Amino acid sequence: MTHQDLIKLASQVKAHIKQVSPDEVEKIIKENDVVVLDVRESFEYQAGHLISAQNLSLNLIEDHIDRVISDKSTKIICYCAGGNRSALATNVLNKLGYRNVVSLEGGITAWTNKGKEIVSE
Repeated sequence: MTHQDLIKLASQVKAHIKQVSPDEVEKIIKENDVVVLDVRESFEYQAGHLISAQNLSLNLIEDHIDRVISDKSTKIICYCAGGNRSALATNVLNKLGYRNVVSLEGGITAWTNKGKEIVSE
């Protein structure tokens, strides 16, 4: 899949998933028991990620999510660099039966642009 194909597919998917702003994500993390899922590649994750995030890249989600999150009612926040991969990941998780999944609108870029904290490995 080319980058352009990814963007096109993500834009179609975004109409069918729930996206939340960085401020909303921060509030959800503070108020809830939630899994923050970084769906970028491991080298991107290591360069900087949300404090409580676990890394499972988009291409591994379908085969490995049940090992990371077995309870399909778990609240999950997906994010990536700019919001496209996390939109696709959210869609995949919804199709796999996960019911409480949202995508960070604008990804970690929007998060850091709002002055919110990240950590690196």
